[in-house]
Amino acid sequence: MSLKSELGMRKGFDNPAHEALLNIYYTASRTRKKAGEFFRMQGLTDVQFNVLSLLKHQSSENGGLTQVELSRMMLVNRANITTLIDRMEKADLVVRKPVPDDRRYNIIELTPHGLTMYGNVAGIYKRKITEIMEILNEDELGSLMSILEKLRQNLDKVGVD
Repeated sequence: MSLKSELGMRKGFDNPAHEALLNIYYTASRTRKKAGEFFRMQGLTDVQFNVLSLLKHQSSENGGLTQVELSRMMLVNRANITTLIDRMEKADLVVRKPVPDDRRYNIIELTPHGLTMYGNVAGIYKRKITEIMEILNEDELGSLMSILEKLRQNLDKVGVD
C-alpha cells in the first residue's frame, strides 16, 4: 500500500525525494511502535533490550561496557544513559562496577537475571525479525542497507540552514 493511501492523503506527493524520506520515517515509526508492543509483552522496553544485547555481544574482556561506550553505541546522550542504567540496576538487569584505575567511570555488566532475561527474549526477537524481513531477498537486504548507509553519510554533510 502506498504511503499516500496509508496516511489517507487526498493528493499525492509532488516531490519523490520527500515521499521517499517520509516512507523511511513512517516505516521507522511503525517499526518502533511494533517493537514497543513486543518488548512490553516481554517485560522490557526496546531500549533496555538494546542495552542487554550490547552488553551480551559487545562487552570488552573486562566483561562489560562503560556508560560512555553504551551511549555511543545507542546514540543517546550520557544523561539519558545514566537514568536508563539506574532503572535497569533497580530491576536487577545490570550492575555498575567501578573502574579500578579511573573512578570517573563505571563498567556496566549484565547480572545473572539480566542474562536470563536476554536469553528468554533474544530467540523470540530473532524469529520476529526474520518474519518481518523475510519478504526481502539477500540482494534486496544488501541494497536496503547500502542505501540507508548512503543517506546517513549524506545527512552528516547537509546542514540544517
